[in-house]
Amino acid sequence: MSTSDSLNDSRISRMVELALMEDIGLGDITGEAILEETDLGAAEFLCKGEGIVAGIEVAAIVFSYCDHSITLHPLVEDGSPVKPGLVLARIDGNAKGILRGERTALNFLQRMSGIATLTGEFVRAVAGTGAKITDTRKTAPGLRALDKMAVRLGGGENHRFGLDDMVLIKDNHIVAAGGIAAAVTRCRTYLAEHRIDARIEVETGNLAEVDEALSCTGVGRIMLDNFAPAAMKKAVERIGRRVEVEASGGITLATVRACAETGVDFISIGALTHSVKALDISLELSQTARGRAH
Repeated sequence: MSTSDSLNDSRISRMVELALMEDIGLGDITGEAILEETDLGAAEFLCKGEGIVAGIEVAAIVFSYCDHSITLHPLVEDGSPVKPGLVLARIDGNAKGILRGERTALNFLQRMSGIATLTGEFVRAVAGTGAKITDTRKTAPGLRALDKMAVRLGGGENHRFGLDDMVLIKDNHIVAAGGIAAAVTRCRTYLAEHRIDARIEVETGNLAEVDEALSCTGVGRIMLDNFAPAAMKKAVERIGRRVEVEASGGITLATVRACAETGVDFISIGALTHSVKALDISLELSQTARGRAH
């Protein structure tokens, strides 16, 4: 799904509505006390950190919910590199509405930019190896569509969105089924009976499990979970491009290059979304631009 398609997804609207309800509650009593309904405001998003911006268009949706008169004018595009001091967007319209939406807009913008920034660091770290950086389902509950959008804006790729996207046979599934072969057979039968077109990936923890997964018909990708680089390289050589190979498990910026150089196709990084450091961005209201409508 493209970024523009995602923004039209009804899930985004629901996220914005819920976030605003959570923050505003019965009303912004500070704004109500200080501002008149006719007060106009002008504000700007000021970047205070270096990274990749993501979420400007989502912030625009937030403000549109707060007051239909508010307009957001982006000065950079989502997915662009940014530095401290750069003005990302300007916001004009009803002052009460701007301040009602300030925190919610910033929460989305800062989180998404943090995800995009970290993703970009991983993508740069593996440049030239052919390995692709992907996310996981380790996202903030309820924010998955935006978390995964931010990964794409940072140059990464999305793994499955949810449990209905593809078959991923993990260690607990293997235990429950009594082995990799049994788990794969059950999944193939289920997919055929229900006429579901979905790929099958198998998680492996050692070379013996890699061999077992390779022996199963219908497996399209093998995950190497918590493999050391030497063992990972052996596994890639053993697989020999017969299926796609994904590396996962505790991979950091310090180790991702060595992982990529083993020849894996994908490297999934849970930290992209589960350990987000927000990009420092503020909203600054211009006092001189405020005034009362006549």
